Amino acid sequence: MIFSLVAIIIILLMIILKLARDNNKIRCQLKYIEKKLNLIMENNSEEKILLQTEDQDLRSLLISINRMLSYNQKVIATFNKSEISTRKMLANITHDLKTPLTVIHGTIEIMLYDTELSIEEREKLLKKVETKTIEVSELLQKFFDLAKLESGDIEIPLSRVNLSEVCKGSILSFYEVISAKNIVVDIQIPEKAIYSMGNDEALNRILNNLISNAIQYGMDGNVIGLTLREDTKYAFIDVWDKGKGISELHKDFVFERMYTLEDSRNKRYQGSGLGLTITKKLVEELGGEIFLNSKPYEKTEFILKFTKLNY
Repeated sequence: MIFSLVAIIIILLMIILKLARDNNKIRCQLKYIEKKLNLIMENNSEEKILLQTEDQDLRSLLISINRMLSYNQKVIATFNKSEISTRKMLANITHDLKTPLTVIHGTIEIMLYDTELSIEEREKLLKKVETKTIEVSELLQKFFDLAKLESGDIEIPLSRVNLSEVCKGSILSFYEVISAKNIVVDIQIPEKAIYSMGNDEALNRILNNLISNAIQYGMDGNVIGLTLREDTKYAFIDVWDKGKGISELHKDFVFERMYTLEDSRNKRYQGSGLGLTITKKLVEELGGEIFLNSKPYEKTEFILKFTKLNY
């Protein structure tokens, strides 16, 4: 009897000792996790916490912590990218505003202090002031529109839209500009109506931006095109030209805000770098996608993809 009690006591002591060792081991592991986590957060490191343990609960905790670290690192990376983009955008806006404002200021000074100006010369200078004022106003409006789109302050109501009619209306609105520049237009819009969920105003703005870009940057190719096509599920709108195109170096960045090509400061190719960013945001607001394919002087096309309505 005594022997049995002694054996039971010994077994209990061994269990208690094992539990104490396991508890101490877990405590040490938790201290290590705490220390490592603090170091990662303090140094803004991309490290993960690696620890070998047989404790299932501790493993689950480590998996959750590492997921949290990955998410935190993505948030930080996104914030840093946004901050860099914002600084660049402000610098570019300052540059793009400074040029026309300098012209406006200089022109007004001439009109104020040059007493020998003829009426014709004054009218010419006033026209220049008007042109530059419109340029400043349009740039500020684009910046305002982009800010509202990114903050979600713009609500774009969606309804059933006839893409065929929208495409026809958009290309016709450029008839005079295209005729004046003697550009050949290749329009391929099927006779049957193709429908999608969208917004007439937003779609018109998207197409106007893309057609305007095709005319401005693709006029060297002397031809622009607008194609509406479909498959069983989607409707596609292609706006294309055969001009100077966009190199592989720039293709992945053209939709970023304030990103401009190398020759964008050339007056002929000047732009704010906001147009395509706004275009992409509007396409996404309509539930669509936009893609770019470009082979310089062969074909540069922006492809819009929308889910088709079959009723």
